[in-house]
Formats: sequence, structure tokens, C-alpha cells
Amino acid sequence: MQAASKSKQKQNILIPQLIVGLGNPEPKYDSTRHNIGFAAIDALSRSWQASLSENRKFKGEYAETTAPGGKKVYLLKPLTYMNLSGQSIGAVCSWYKLKPESVLVIYDDMDLPVGRVRLRLSGAAGGHNGMKSTISHLSSKNFPRLRIGIGRPKNPATSENGTVSHVLGKFTPEEKEVISSVTNYVVECVELCLQKGVEKAMNDCNRKNLNVSEKASSE
Repeated sequence: MQAASKSKQKQNILIPQLIVGLGNPEPKYDSTRHNIGFAAIDALSRSWQASLSENRKFKGEYAETTAPGGKKVYLLKPLTYMNLSGQSIGAVCSWYKLKPESVLVIYDDMDLPVGRVRLRLSGAAGGHNGMKSTISHLSSKNFPRLRIGIGRPKNPATSENGTVSHVLGKFTPEEKEVISSVTNYVVECVELCLQKGVEKAMNDCNRKNLNVSEKASSE
């Protein structure tokens, strides 16, 4: 009876198989706030010595690699532009017959300040077009996601055009220093997901604030 209970508990541990970072292709979008998901995948590929290459079948830059701990995982940067990200993700899931729950999506979030990340098991798109497309193509909201804070425009009355300029703009020099730490931290969080499962990793990943100046001003 006890062995059966342990077996069931083990089955409930959610371990990602496909790790996706959302962003836009083209050099002009490099290092923009909206492309922080791409930056996260680049950090993972460097850390794991995985070589990303364009895969036309998957409509993205893709790598199959072995993560620390020996787990085989797939890395993906959709090249479909943000609003059509789900096409690329759906193609990989269809080819490998992956369930939505095995997909971890990394993307930018204006509702989180720079220096914060949030790992969740599921949820709505929250107005993010890349997530809307992903949910549509996976026909499910039940997949883990890791949101990286990019903050809101400093002017609270910013128009829609100002918001677009913010997400498609580049980080300030001060923010760049924080973001460098954030992408390294994302690697740690993803590795925790692979080792312990997403739910346990949430307890560690969601508590840390990497923005030193923000912490100092709040004290």
C-alpha cells in the first residue's frame, strides 16, 4: 500500500521535456525586453553546451540535449514571430507526441519588476500574445511557465504605443546588469524543475529578488 502511494506520488511530479523561450526573430529584436525568453534559452544552451540550429519542420531554432542529471530535453526558440509562437511549439509537441504539461514556456511579464521571476504550473495568457498562441495550439492552459519580470513603463499613463515601445525597447544599462543575473538564475530554476519537478522548484525560484537597488529602496 505504501509502495503504491510512493509510486503515485512519483508519477505526479511534473518534469519538463520541452523548454521554450518566446521572442521575435531578426537582429533588431535582439536584447529587447520582449525577447528575454530567447535570452533564457541562449543561457541554457551555453550552460549545457547545446548547439541550437534552425529546424524548418519545427519553425524555430532547436536543440536536443542532455541536461545536468542526465535527462534528455528539447530547447526551442520559435522563429514564427511572437504572435504565432504556438505554431512552432505545436509542431514539436506533435512530432514527439508531448503532452502540454511537459512544455515549460519562458517569457517576459510587465506585471513583474526587473529582477523577479515567477514559476507556475498553469494559468491564462495574461494578455501576452505569445502565450495566447501557445494556449491555442496546445488546446490547454495546463502547462508550466516561467515569467521573467521586465517592469512597466515609468510613466503610469503610458499609451498603448508607449507600452509597445517599452516591450520592444532594450533594457537600460542598470537593468542589463540585473538581467545578466536573472538569466543565470533562470538556468538554476530550470535545472531545479528537471531535478525536483516544477511544483517543488516553485518554492525556491519564486522567492528571490535579484534587483539589488529595488531591495535597497524598499528597506
